[in-house]
Amino acid sequence: MKIAIPIDNGMLSSHFGHASQFTLIDVEDGCVTKTQLLVPPPHEPGSLPQWLHELGATHLICAGIGGRAVELITSAGIQVIAGVTTSDPACLIEDLLANRLKGITGPTCQGHGEEGHQCRH
Repeated sequence: MKIAIPIDNGMLSSHFGHASQFTLIDVEDGCVTKTQLLVPPPHEPGSLPQWLHELGATHLICAGIGGRAVELITSAGIQVIAGVTTSDPACLIEDLLANRLKGITGPTCQGHGEEGHQCRH
């Protein structure tokens, strides 16, 4: 399992597409084996889902995310867990591995792509 988490200032970013960094965590047999902090490519439609797929991500844990991003990520074979409220990445991984992580598999933000839309996460 390879888990991607969008990060800002060391904590979970409020919105997937606006994250300044991503933590990529490899998990084998329930244990973290590798952690990387990576700078994503510039945010353009479809670039982040493709980048995560190329990195081998199998899961994405995030707070806010739009419908098109969810669609592209899931079509790349990556499971989305959105709408989470815990901001510490280590706690997110701990909760995921213990089956305590609460989230949804769909978008948390509506209206992406509409003129004048502003996310307020």
